[in-house]
Amino acid sequence: MGENLERLNENLARIEDLSKRLVTALGARKPGDAGLEGPGQDLMMKAGMAMWQEALTNPAKMMERQAQYWGQALTQYMEVQKELAQGHLTLEQAEDLPGDKRFANPLWKTHPYFNFVKNQYLISAETMRKAVAELEGLTPRDKRRVEFFASQMIDLFSPTNYLATNPDALERAVETEGESLVKGLENLVRDLEARHGEILPVLADPKAFTVGENLATAKGSVVYRNEMMELIQYAPTTEEVHKTPLIVFPPWINKFYILDLKPQNSLIRWIVDQGYTLFVVSWKNPDASYAATGFETYIEEGYLKAIDVACEITGEKQVNAVGYCVAGTTLALTLALKAKRGQSRVNSATFFTTLTDFTDQGEFTPFLDDDFVDAIERQVDEAGYLDSYYMSKTFSYLRAKDLVYGPAVRSYMMGEAPPAFDLLYWNGDSTNLPGKMTVQYLRGLCQANGFAEDGFELMGERLHVSDVKLPICAIACETDHIAAWKDSFRGMVQMGSKDKTFILSESGHIAGIVNPPSKKKYGHWRGPEVIGTPAAWKEAATYHEGSWWPHWDSWLSPRSGEMIPARTPGSDGYPVLCDAPGTYVAESVTG
Repeated sequence: MGENLERLNENLARIEDLSKRLVTALGARKPGDAGLEGPGQDLMMKAGMAMWQEALTNPAKMMERQAQYWGQALTQYMEVQKELAQGHLTLEQAEDLPGDKRFANPLWKTHPYFNFVKNQYLISAETMRKAVAELEGLTPRDKRRVEFFASQMIDLFSPTNYLATNPDALERAVETEGESLVKGLENLVRDLEARHGEILPVLADPKAFTVGENLATAKGSVVYRNEMMELIQYAPTTEEVHKTPLIVFPPWINKFYILDLKPQNSLIRWIVDQGYTLFVVSWKNPDASYAATGFETYIEEGYLKAIDVACEITGEKQVNAVGYCVAGTTLALTLALKAKRGQSRVNSATFFTTLTDFTDQGEFTPFLDDDFVDAIERQVDEAGYLDSYYMSKTFSYLRAKDLVYGPAVRSYMMGEAPPAFDLLYWNGDSTNLPGKMTVQYLRGLCQANGFAEDGFELMGERLHVSDVKLPICAIACETDHIAAWKDSFRGMVQMGSKDKTFILSESGHIAGIVNPPSKKKYGHWRGPEVIGTPAAWKEAATYHEGSWWPHWDSWLSPRSGEMIPARTPGSDGYPVLCDAPGTYVAESVTG
């Protein structure tokens, strides 16, 4: 008894200290732009007017929906009362959402209180979804936005997000005599302090990994550095290599080592093992001094410079190039520019999960109207760059249950430490975006869809996706929520290339690309000509088990020249500056 009391007093003292730190951390939060926190009043007014119009023109429908909700809620309440009066609870359960792990604890079904709370929540959630789905008088785009923000509210008010209605958290608190709640408060304060009062759960143990030690360990050297990027040339693992070098441009929203997390799933190692001289760009993490950096600088000092350096080091006239996500979009812009200027230093291009036609903005639609984009433009005008926090927050809320509320419950209510998970660690190691480039991307590409429609003005040229005419291979991912495969396909159809290959991988934006053959995990579709609609292409395509990597190698190999003795990194004109993964990848810039 004495030990328990002493432990309780210790926990109370820790809570008092943590509460002071909590107040201080919350006080450090800078007043933010309301436009970055939610949709503008314009959307709210449109939704309100649509509901009001529905009430006037079809009041019976609204009353029927309301009466149905009242009936379901009251019936469930009466059933609970009846069963409790009889001393047991054998109620018919409301249908859980498919694959919903939030209600896995048996107490959600067997305990009267938790059973009642869960079923009332599920009834209310389904009523809200149905009401929004049946709402008329909105454009498809506005309706899609209303549905998204309604789903955010539904996820927010899940009973699992609150201590008093979460049996897992309550059981853990009892088992640990409150220790779990103290640890949870420590985790909350840690996250608030790290983000200057902003709240977003840390997804992976920040102390479990060190880039260059247990991540990004493929052997190579930085052979060139400027203010935009470091260029890494990887050491050969074969006696001979293809004559034409390969250069990979990763996205600058995150860091390049997603392609080299660990040896067994490293695309970088696999490419080198197939006999290619591989160069990879590691982008600079920009700060306020990069406010005026736009696509022009990324192309001139990033793409064109990296291609020139790779050619000069190897003595070749051309390279094969790869672009991933936004870096693929920019690679397409670069190729269109080179075509306009009559240059041909790129022999072929591969695009990983790349959008060039933004007609359908997919799951990012809620964030690409003027209310959000105007707020982002105000933020970058003030700071000079888009802080990585905003991008992390946006991506997280696209999968709020898995990337926000689930981790928050485990960390802040259960008191669990973040897992030592390399992919989540990389996901949290995001980078800032330069102010000018951010606005160019959102306004000119996402909103205006200039590259696929009237043309994108850049560097004195009007660029169009049809200007890309060299051989291309595009890999998209079936469940990609960032670059939907159908949109990627539509962009590739519009390219002017006569030689086109399209591969559709199973899984999402990362797992579908980082899919080594050794795992035999995700298959892919390939085969038909890249024309027509995405649905027609897939219907005619052939499914193949296993990774797409070997098939890509069979496409790339005949476009990479004869085999020659392997090259070591660097040259007389480009001496080795440091070992891979370089210095830029370790930089962290916060506002």
